[in-house]
Amino acid sequence: MTHALASLPIIDIAPYLEAERNPTKCQSTSDALHNACVEYGFFYLDISQFIDPSEPEELTRLAREFFTLPQEEKDKIGLEHQDYARGYQRLKQNVTNGKADNHEGIDFYKPVEKPDKSKPVWGENQWPDIPGFKHKYEQWIEKMKKLGLIVMEAMSVGLKMTTEEWLELRAQVDDSFWVMRIIGYPPLPTDDDGFSCGAHKDYGCLTFLYADPTRSALQVFLRQPGATASALDGLPTEHGTEEGMWINADPVPNCVVCNIGEMWEIWTNGLYKSTLHRVVHRGSSYRVSCESAIICDIFVYLYIDRIPFFFEPNFTANVVPLRAALRLLTSQDKESSSNDKQTYKSVVYGDFLLRKVDTNFALDGKGKYD
Repeated sequence: MTHALASLPIIDIAPYLEAERNPTKCQSTSDALHNACVEYGFFYLDISQFIDPSEPEELTRLAREFFTLPQEEKDKIGLEHQDYARGYQRLKQNVTNGKADNHEGIDFYKPVEKPDKSKPVWGENQWPDIPGFKHKYEQWIEKMKKLGLIVMEAMSVGLKMTTEEWLELRAQVDDSFWVMRIIGYPPLPTDDDGFSCGAHKDYGCLTFLYADPTRSALQVFLRQPGATASALDGLPTEHGTEEGMWINADPVPNCVVCNIGEMWEIWTNGLYKSTLHRVVHRGSSYRVSCESAIICDIFVYLYIDRIPFFFEPNFTANVVPLRAALRLLTSQDKESSSNDKQTYKSVVYGDFLLRKVDTNFALDGKGKYD
């Protein structure tokens, strides 16, 4: 596999938004999605015909209003008040690869019937007490759920699925156990050898990431045989023995960054692969003085804000390799005279999710459910 450009493709989803779809344009979009998933596992999705640009800008404003609150105010919706999955995490409470990440955030999950905060991910969402916050973000959630189904349908066409096969797949994601994170990244200290968020693969289905305009923060690992990755920003390469290179996936106007998770890797039996990515925010801070009832000095960090929405399978979905993907792989094997393809094992998404989230956070030196 070779990459002609060390950048991600931009794919316009507009043909699938039209009331009367043009089959040729839709096929072109689906082919582009298929190629991007095979080659990169990441792409930019142009959603300029789907959202008003002012919507995510307002979400960013609300996020920054929350992150600039006093720590004691933010802690009122801390993870420990619910199921240790839904709610606010302080700086360095999130853990990737056993190392604390330099960011803070709020996590929300699909609401469940009969919530029980003693059960993992089965509590209730905690919303900041900021006017308009919950309403605006719930509107975004509904839009991202719709976008998820649209992209899934477009991907089914790229995989040459029959209508019946698409409806079967749709039934596994039509009650998506979605997750949304609102993340604030202060600049890494100049002597820090860590990450704003360490290298990882997303473990669900599709991720739609809206980010503020900050450049050189999100980094994606592109697999490329024969390539030797150099360390960006003097940080460890974090990709083990895989050959390839790290590139910056800078924000593109009117686009979200989209990537596939491990469920798509299972559905396609490895034809699509979930891709390593990380966040490294180098920057500066400045000091301001504020005067009200008391005089104080505070640090105001130049934050970057990211709002990833994870469109996931249904909690009870049994994720198995798709017949359409197996047909494509069989065809490829015949062309290459290869016959050593192993079939991925099936997983129930909810069980897979619970195994993953148990190690996401560190609270007082313990795992979430110790």
